[in-house]
Amino acid sequence: MSYLEEIQVKNLDHLGIVAGLIDEIGIVKIINNKLGIDVREKISAGTVVKSILINGLGFVSRPLYLFSQFFQDKAIEKLLGERIKPDYLNDDKIGRVMDELYKYGLNDIFIEVVLEVIKKIKIDLKYSHLDSTSFHLDGEYKREEDKEKQEEEKIIKERPIFIKKGYSRDHRPDLKQCVLDLITSQDGDIPLFVRVGDGNESDKAVFGKVLVEFKKQIKFDSIMVCDSALYGQENLQLIQHLKWITRVPMTIKKAKELVQNIEVEEVKDEDKEKRSDLNLESYTWKEEIVTYGGIKQTWLIVLSEKRQKSDLEKLEKQLSQEEKKSQKFLKEIQSEEFEHPQAARYKLKAINKKLRLLEIKEVELIETYSKKKEKIYKMISLIIKKDEEISRKTKEAGKFILATNLVEENKLEASEILITYKNQQSTERGFRFLKDPLFFTDSFFVKKPERIETMLFLMSLCLLIYNLGQRELRNCLKRVKKGINNQVGKVTLRPTLRWIFQCFQGIHYVILNGVKQIVNLTEERRFILSLLPASC
Repeated sequence: MSYLEEIQVKNLDHLGIVAGLIDEIGIVKIINNKLGIDVREKISAGTVVKSILINGLGFVSRPLYLFSQFFQDKAIEKLLGERIKPDYLNDDKIGRVMDELYKYGLNDIFIEVVLEVIKKIKIDLKYSHLDSTSFHLDGEYKREEDKEKQEEEKIIKERPIFIKKGYSRDHRPDLKQCVLDLITSQDGDIPLFVRVGDGNESDKAVFGKVLVEFKKQIKFDSIMVCDSALYGQENLQLIQHLKWITRVPMTIKKAKELVQNIEVEEVKDEDKEKRSDLNLESYTWKEEIVTYGGIKQTWLIVLSEKRQKSDLEKLEKQLSQEEKKSQKFLKEIQSEEFEHPQAARYKLKAINKKLRLLEIKEVELIETYSKKKEKIYKMISLIIKKDEEISRKTKEAGKFILATNLVEENKLEASEILITYKNQQSTERGFRFLKDPLFFTDSFFVKKPERIETMLFLMSLCLLIYNLGQRELRNCLKRVKKGINNQVGKVTLRPTLRWIFQCFQGIHYVILNGVKQIVNLTEERRFILSLLPASC
């Protein structure tokens, strides 16, 4: 045997970290306990799920039918276990496992994983954030929909989702879609609850039910944070036993009145430094006690200086655009000949519907004759500003209202309410991760609604693993008070896990004359590993 034949080199890169995080949580064991182990199978369902998660966090785009190729040059026995071969991960095996996961109950498995994470790792669960997004899909997905049955079903449904057109957050209204509801912790953006819904589903119709179901599944005293889709009389009644913070939509009459008439409080000198420390120096607010939907609440009327400036600039731009548009309309209506006075006024009414801040007003309707000696009417008009509407928008600029049912003995500081709502972006960061073009399901390639739900479940597990690893790394860096270099060479205590993954490119698993070793582990890489969970 030649010298070269005694050497085997396999890529490990950052995938050892991913595999370690999966093992730290215990995902393989949870899946195998749920689905069982068939001794006739060469690879267990839990290990198949682990391989999908490793592939998902490999940041390469490979459809399922090329899945086994992903592991051809990887240290698969190191990542998945001894005697595991790449050809065990064929599309038939992966498809069967996905179907078994769906049949068992994706929600139940996800909750089990979350509870294991909460048990092993101390995550602050004081605040949880709910939001939704849509995923567009190619294909027909033709299924008959029983609307009456659909309305009667509970929020966690047994039927597959309906892939259909709806409000698209991806700005692809031409394509069918499904909706993903996500609840994350404020601490570390850890996904706590995931639900896949129909493509035409309305946030207002389901958010209250989602929160109620979440509280049934995970029993801890968390304050739920959500956008204005939650705020409605029916939802407030539904969640009256929960603690919540949400935004009040400006469609509510009381909200309009407060924003128009109330003056936010001036900041006292002694409070300026405190607000600066909280990064709230550009905000002022005023609190009001309000009863809406039969629920006593604190409403926080907030004025953001930055947003006010932006809103006023937009208002000025809108006014300028309407002035140009209205001049065109004015010229059009004054040059037109009408057979009847009513026809002229109908035309004027139709034009004014297209304007928001300006109005074309009739000055005089002149009776005259056309070149053919027929009686006609011509309208003399002028453009006027809608001063009341412009004043209303000027007063509203930069203002919004936050509401919470935490009053009296449970009352929160106004600054805490505002900071907590600003952290609503924790779910948005999760959505950006799931929709990243480098992620393994950027373009869905599964053809059954059940498989799509399962794929979103697996993607959400990837998000959980990624955010958990990032949280642990950042917390350890903070504890040891030592940073690492980021992409531009600056020391940081808050690196992204993706950058850490890049730092581990070039780690190899080498077998030389039967001796196994990992090469290219520099001191910096060893330091990073020391900050991550032991399984890594």
